[in-house]
Amino acid sequence: MKVGKYFRKATRRLTRSRGVQFAVASGVRGAMGMVRSLGPDRAPDSLGRLASAIGRFLPEERVARKNIAAAFPEKSEAERERILRGAWASFGRLAAEYVHLESLVADIDPERPTGGRIEVAGVEHFLALRDDGRPGIIFSAHLGCWEMLPVVAARYGLPLLSLYRAPVNAVLAKDLARRREALMGRLVDSSRGATFEIGAALERGDHLGLLTDQFHHSGHVVTLFGRQTRANPLVGRLARQYECPVHGARSIRLPDGRYRLELTPAFDLPRDAEGRIDAEGTTALVMSVVEGWVREHPEQWLWQHDRWKRNGKPLPDALAARGPAVSTASEPCGSGTAPHDDDPETAQERR
Repeated sequence: MKVGKYFRKATRRLTRSRGVQFAVASGVRGAMGMVRSLGPDRAPDSLGRLASAIGRFLPEERVARKNIAAAFPEKSEAERERILRGAWASFGRLAAEYVHLESLVADIDPERPTGGRIEVAGVEHFLALRDDGRPGIIFSAHLGCWEMLPVVAARYGLPLLSLYRAPVNAVLAKDLARRREALMGRLVDSSRGATFEIGAALERGDHLGLLTDQFHHSGHVVTLFGRQTRANPLVGRLARQYECPVHGARSIRLPDGRYRLELTPAFDLPRDAEGRIDAEGTTALVMSVVEGWVREHPEQWLWQHDRWKRNGKPLPDALAARGPAVSTASEPCGSGTAPHDDDPETAQERR
């Protein structure tokens, strides 16, 4: 036990040493250069095939296979296998799309939302959010090309304050922040005092974009694909505190290298007996929307993340026995960028 603990500490020190970080960053930059050389049309297909082949040998394959089987017990083994291979290909495509993001969004014209590589549905909601002088929240999921969402929003004059999780590698973290801010606008590292920046931004009437579909260790208990899990509570808590509209957004891959980005109207959020937004009910609503999106395009979701367990431990029986906070029908659509299961929480957010 002590030997294992010492080994883990030594490994952390080694990976955080300046020399190792520069070496890793150099390797990543070289790999990105190779992907860039393939071009925006060939690279996604090439990395998609590569990821689908390599994924079979990774431990996340077992997690994804188990998740898909539990979510779609009515599907045949062959159908579930197609979803699994598609999920790995989607992950590989995302890496290539990130490298070529500038090229992919280059022909976006707010005057012609359906004329280019990316067709945009819900333009009127982008414009309404931009012009209403109020704060707003846009949630999304790890579905399709989710990195595209804040970039497209910015092109429509709606910059988002985007939460993200910085890599441990400080060199890569700087590269990531520099590139993302050039494309997407303001970023906030979810692990470093994000609460205050989020609060200040919403007070100013800014807009927050975030991903909401990962396990959150202190989140609300909701039902997702028929199983209990803990979901990110940030959307509901912030909507309750700031009484602001909540929209969903998603970016879906279409045939022939095209994409469809959709922004929903503001949701009619559940309220409590005092008329205030019900934070827990809003969390359940958000996750029901995410489930609806995934059921439409299951091969484009990140099934490799274990959203139903944490460190191999199921939820306590008392929590697992609870039903969903609200029951709502799933709706299409989505957008945002990022927190993970350690999103910021404070007493202010818990209100």
